[in-house]
Amino acid sequence: MSEREQLSELLRKINVTVAEEDLGKLLWFRDELLRWNRKINLTAITDPYEALEKHLVYSLLLLPYLRPDCHLLDMGSGGGFPCIPLKIAQKSLWVWSVDAVAKKIAFQKHVGRKLKLEGFTPFHARLEDLPKQPGLPPFDLIVARAFASLEEIVLLAKPLLAPGGQVIAMKGADGLEEATAAAQVMQEAGFTCKRTIPLQLPQSRAERVLLFIGCS
Repeated sequence: MSEREQLSELLRKINVTVAEEDLGKLLWFRDELLRWNRKINLTAITDPYEALEKHLVYSLLLLPYLRPDCHLLDMGSGGGFPCIPLKIAQKSLWVWSVDAVAKKIAFQKHVGRKLKLEGFTPFHARLEDLPKQPGLPPFDLIVARAFASLEEIVLLAKPLLAPGGQVIAMKGADGLEEATAAAQVMQEAGFTCKRTIPLQLPQSRAERVLLFIGCS
């Protein structure tokens, strides 16, 4: 089975369909990530097949929950997850990607140029400084993958969300327990966890939880 077929099969198992031409872009992105990773630290995952599942497929789990033309902010996006796979698969998204590590943003800008990703804006900044950034829109959706505690995520997201906007925190197996522990802090900030979706990745069966957080 080719890598393209492997990726397509993994996506089928999570009920996500991606255009044929975009499968090639996703695989190129994975390969470029691993190539750059030999020189600069972008990801701890170095196995190409593991990267298919834990980077590309895991990112695209969010696709069914996105409004096509929404303004999306990826907080602490690292090597570009989940924002770049989502942008490749759903071109109408308006995506801003923020990370405090300059070399990771340099990589994302390289990918954006090579794949001609219009409406994709990576920039180097601390999350605490984002409200001072000129020209940022209010965000319909803020996503955070493997980034900070729920308490920190909510407090950082609050001044950036559009009215009615929501946060999706992508957490590991202990995500439900973290949501319970953070409930009071979130409530004090004016937020509540509206929906939780426990899931497993299709090949490794690794447990993940999506936490949907909105205004109380």
